[in-house]
Amino acid sequence: RPALGLLYIHWHGGMYDLGKEQLLRGVQAQPAYASGCAERGLVTLAIDSWCFGERKHQADGKLGEENAFKLMLWRGQVLFGMMMFDEFRALDYLASRSEVDVRRLGALGMSMGATKAWWLAALDPRLKLCMDVCCLTDYDELIRTHGLKEHGIYYYVPSLLKRFQAADINALIVPRPHLSVNGRQDPLTPPAGVEKIRDYLLPLYRKYGKESDCHIELFDCAHVELPEMRTLVLEWMDHFLMEGALHVS
Repeated sequence: RPALGLLYIHWHGGMYDLGKEQLLRGVQAQPAYASGCAERGLVTLAIDSWCFGERKHQADGKLGEENAFKLMLWRGQVLFGMMMFDEFRALDYLASRSEVDVRRLGALGMSMGATKAWWLAALDPRLKLCMDVCCLTDYDELIRTHGLKEHGIYYYVPSLLKRFQAADINALIVPRPHLSVNGRQDPLTPPAGVEKIRDYLLPLYRKYGKESDCHIELFDCAHVELPEMRTLVLEWMDHFLMEGALHVS
């Protein structure tokens, strides 16, 4: 019987050497997920993003990211767009595996990985579950709190604010299950912005009779995954991927 598929998307954290190894090794802010995924029989894939892991600038990871961003602007490209393209291709590969049930695919990430997870879920309906940790950011609130310095240069998509806010992008996930856990003291995710996005999305889920399938919560922490956050993530994996498998015909 085909297994569930999970795309794990690594964080930034200025740790340019880490990349996909975060799935196996974890970091201080987020212990490794590999064992939890394996215990659940998830076929889990993680790749190195542009500028990270095996794709890092040899001498200086930060310089490599900045140079990639600048060069892509000159060429009419966007670093975040190229990063997302790779995640789409990773999802394509995961879905192509014979041991994976394409009807039961999820995405999980923290920080940069969280941002990619909700963008990917918004743009690819193959994802049946989105779980993002510590990076649900309302752009206007980030500007108001002088928080632009908190995110890496990859984060900034030219002209995005002319048409979209984070709530608009996340609305494209509706009515699929979406879990977002964030820190109230995290400068990357001003709490008023998290609440703004939550209050925008919940009525949309309510229209489908699926309000409980959207859970956006603030915890008393900064940019770190607390044990109770991990518990929620694993519960959502179990409920929406594992138990949901029973209802797939």
